[in-house]
Amino acid sequence: MKTLVLADRRPNIDLVKTIHDENIELVISLGDFAREDLLPLEQVKHIPKIGVYGNHCSGNYMEELGMLNLHSATWQFGGKTFAGLQGCVRYKSNPLAIMYTQEEAWQILANYPRVDIFITHCPPRGINDEAEIAHQGFDALLDYIDKKPPKVLLHGHTYPDEETMVRQHGQTRIEYVSGYRIIDL
Repeated sequence: MKTLVLADRRPNIDLVKTIHDENIELVISLGDFAREDLLPLEQVKHIPKIGVYGNHCSGNYMEELGMLNLHSATWQFGGKTFAGLQGCVRYKSNPLAIMYTQEEAWQILANYPRVDIFITHCPPRGINDEAEIAHQGFDALLDYIDKKPPKVLLHGHTYPDEETMVRQHGQTRIEYVSGYRIIDL
């Protein structure tokens, strides 16, 4: 399944043209966009669009753009089950920011089913994350992929070094995205 995955930076491509020219079957947003960054997706009606919000998102543009918000939800497409987790580790006390304490993340993920594809803004703890709390991964997400390994986990939010980037964790393929990537799922 040919997928256009977007995260963290306004894509420097013509979204509609790329979707058409590359025969994209699914669009996934991993968050940290302003509504205007993804506005061209409103024109895309022939394929599904799914996503999660990042910590810098307003949390209110997906429906307008015809996107399905997968935070705390599952969805079936192309014989695969998808699930998602929005936001990042809470590092400041802004009630409008989409962030969770490590304890809140444990509560959110407590009853997640096993899925094929997991989309998240923030990575699992210890996988492409950083020591500083603003870019630290979720402990509960690491526990989830260890106990119920999805085939693929897609994330943004952090800035891993190309040489040390984690691309596989146990049975789970890890796909990091900043800007955009075309990924075969």
